[in-house]
Amino acid sequence: MFTGIVEETGVVAEIKQSSKSIELTVGVKVCGRGVKTGDSLAVNGCCLTVVKLRSRSNRNLIQFDLLRETWERTNLQFARAGSRVNLERSLPVNGRVGGHFVTGHIDCVGRIICWERAGHDHVLEIAAPVDLMRYIVFKGSIAVDGISLTVAKVARKSFRAWIIPHTCEVTALRERALGDAVNLEADLLAKYVERLVERRRMGGTLL
Repeated sequence: MFTGIVEETGVVAEIKQSSKSIELTVGVKVCGRGVKTGDSLAVNGCCLTVVKLRSRSNRNLIQFDLLRETWERTNLQFARAGSRVNLERSLPVNGRVGGHFVTGHIDCVGRIICWERAGHDHVLEIAAPVDLMRYIVFKGSIAVDGISLTVAKVARKSFRAWIIPHTCEVTALRERALGDAVNLEADLLAKYVERLVERRRMGGTLL
């Protein structure tokens, strides 16, 4: 479980594809502290398992093995050596929830259709599949590349969020451009509510 507060941006060091998996290696600083093999780390909002830790040229490197399904469902498929990715360590039981509950299970990929400055801030608009849009509400929460954002406007096929300077500076959003793919995860609470309502409508119990 994560909270959508990015701790740092890591840099993709290497990507190797094989018939069984894709090896993704990321250079880290903050997120390398206290992390061990088997731990979970959110990379652009996608929960990945640490399989190897090593150092190279004074850099701490973390390796992940991605299944083909994970690779194809997320924007990690577009990453290259040198790409920046948002990183967040898993939330400790006694940790503070600075954003909202984020599982790290990406629902789909959206596309940036507006990314422009508005005063000191930025306006970000993302086109998303209809299946995801039903979970998005005005002033609700959405995880975009692992960043907990508040929805500022909802249209039929897209939604908008305001990005403050700090968020732009400390996340990989500063490298995003029109047409870029972003990982999206809808608020988990909305999915549970939908499921409970469906069961009640079909005459099932809530237990």
